[in-house]
Amino acid sequence: MQQLTDEQLVAQIGRGKIDALAVLVRRHQEQALRLASRTLGDWHLAEDVVQDAFLRVNRAAPRYKPDAKFSTWFYRIVVNLCMDALRKQQRRGASTAEPESHSGSPQDDPQQQYQVQELQAAVQVALNQLNERQRVAVVLHRFEGLSHREIAEVTETSVSAVESVLVRAYRKLRQQLKQFADNYEEKPQEKEATDV
Repeated sequence: MQQLTDEQLVAQIGRGKIDALAVLVRRHQEQALRLASRTLGDWHLAEDVVQDAFLRVNRAAPRYKPDAKFSTWFYRIVVNLCMDALRKQQRRGASTAEPESHSGSPQDDPQQQYQVQELQAAVQVALNQLNERQRVAVVLHRFEGLSHREIAEVTETSVSAVESVLVRAYRKLRQQLKQFADNYEEKPQEKEATDV
């Protein structure tokens, strides 16, 4: 049996075949959760956003016209929901969620695990300080590997606008993470000094 494309699955969902939605969830849930979690800095909120995104796919399926790839359309839904969630947090005056630590593999030594967690936390804090357009563009580009053209499709902007947003965002990230990077560069030198 030939595997159905995402677009064919959406057409089936539009005809009431709910098991087609389960296939789409299996295919895209993990990637959508990564995108939402990195954008929002909150795993639990990301789970809610992704669940809502799939519900919207289910509701919109009868009207879906595959002008773009399903993944582009779905990313757009997830990104828009993330931006809505960020705006709600700002209106409520809620601070951006604290980064969640993700432990390394068991074979990593504790010092290495700590450094990886510290780096992940610093990157998430720096991402959280970007405005929502910059944060979404960086997450899609750096973490999801989308091209400038694909990001423009997802965010419904021009390629030149995406490039401009990314330049400003990466400049801010370099400034915010400079001290963190300098600290890691100094550690090997400090170790050499104590060995003398």
